Amino acid sequence: MREIDLEMLIRVKMGDHIAFKVLYDHYSTQLYNFALTYLKSKDVAADIVQEVFVKIWEKRAKINTDKSFRSYLFAITLNAVRKHFNLLAQKQELSHQILFDLAEAKDTFDDRPDYHDLVELLDSLIELMPEKRKSVFVRKKIEGKSQKEIARALQITEKTVEYHLAEANHFLKVEFQKLKDKGLLFLFLFVN
Repeated sequence: MREIDLEMLIRVKMGDHIAFKVLYDHYSTQLYNFALTYLKSKDVAADIVQEVFVKIWEKRAKINTDKSFRSYLFAITLNAVRKHFNLLAQKQELSHQILFDLAEAKDTFDDRPDYHDLVELLDSLIELMPEKRKSVFVRKKIEGKSQKEIARALQITEKTVEYHLAEANHFLKVEFQKLKDKGLLFLFLFVN
């Protein structure tokens, strides 16, 4: 471990913000470039770096000063990148399930070349929902939370969660039907 890292880490462990900034300034660009090679998104890579340093600050008292801090940072960053990809995969799977549930032609659903357009449309329709409804829907359908967890997190009743989910599903069905009725070609997958 570099002498400067050791000195800064000891100071960070004691809650020194200036030492933390020194470490951040020294390593953040390296971590950003590392994350960017995997993620291909500047915004997501920047978010990952922020997440890593928040984690470092929160767990500063437990940092092992006998081991390489640089290796530790890169390991945390790689784990955050993996977590991001796992969440993306989970979101895609759940988006697929939502679209499949809305589809009329389920037997040919997976063969559609315009599937990504439908996912984008779904995302844009979700954004149009009122804030509370969108929050309930995303937590249930995209994040896979239980109704009880959602009710607790949003400080609402489970009946209210059910209401918002029913309204969100109804909204999506109506909007997809409107688009189908207008003859938008890429939505022919919803037609038998």
